Amino acid sequence: MRNSPVGRVNHTVVTHFILLGIPNTDGLQTILFLTFLAFYLCTLMGNLLIFSAILTDARLHTPMYFFLCNLSIVDLGFSSISTPKLLANLWAKSRIISLGGCMSQVFFYHFLGSTECLLCTVMAYDRYVAICHPLRYLLIMNRRVCALLAAGTWIASSFHATILTSLTFMLPYCGSNVVDYFFCDIFPVVKLACADTYVIETVTFTNTGMVPTTCFLLILASYVRIVYSVLKMNSAEGRRKAASTCASHLVVVTLFFGPCALVYTQPQLSKVLMTPVHIFGNVVTPMLNLAIYTLRNKEVKAALRKLRERQTPAR
Repeated sequence: MRNSPVGRVNHTVVTHFILLGIPNTDGLQTILFLTFLAFYLCTLMGNLLIFSAILTDARLHTPMYFFLCNLSIVDLGFSSISTPKLLANLWAKSRIISLGGCMSQVFFYHFLGSTECLLCTVMAYDRYVAICHPLRYLLIMNRRVCALLAAGTWIASSFHATILTSLTFMLPYCGSNVVDYFFCDIFPVVKLACADTYVIETVTFTNTGMVPTTCFLLILASYVRIVYSVLKMNSAEGRRKAASTCASHLVVVTLFFGPCALVYTQPQLSKVLMTPVHIFGNVVTPMLNLAIYTLRNKEVKAALRKLRERQTPAR
């Protein structure tokens, strides 16, 4: 921190923050470090493998796997927002984060979180078209439409995150720089502001409530139509195949919207419950998304085997 005189009063301007880490974990640092490191490495390696497999296998160059590729990129980024700093905190007690680093965490947390939310909605629409309009699927979900939908999710999310981050760090921080959390998010940070935080808190509650709620309603509408179409199918095999293609997406949607709803619609939750919910969303969910889309998907598993065979030298 540095002192900057304004008139006759000295104000301490914050240039860095101190992250207190996960509360009530004294003596558990080594166990938590090894656990989170394992999750993080599995997430990185697994999503890179899926991304490589989809790129190299022409059979997976379809709309569904194009959006899955985007989801892998989101999971790679999302797991890297807070986990490296959390690991450094647990292992080396490295709690200091620069102002720029704190801004980056806030921006990318809301940028990638919003992107994943919108991607889940686009993937639900993709499943709706595939099941309800199978004969026109490739005509409707052509390359141009897929590219526009994907680009729209990233661009809209960048605007969303830029607004929230700008409002957060336009506030003056001239007092304590100790963030009572394990990463920089809007509410733990704005508690330290020495100004009225009504605008940023209202905008944050509105935005982080409106985006997931709108997406959830669109996903629900898509699946209502899907269920209606599946029930009208005469073939039991067709119903089974339709249910199988939607199962993975439904599990991913549940994993995303469950913690999201708890964190942003229940502000009265105690810190004891809030922290595990955030850790689950930041560290565990990106790896679970990977497992969900590979363990139940024969095409992805075949592509991964093909990729491994290419990397294995012939004997």
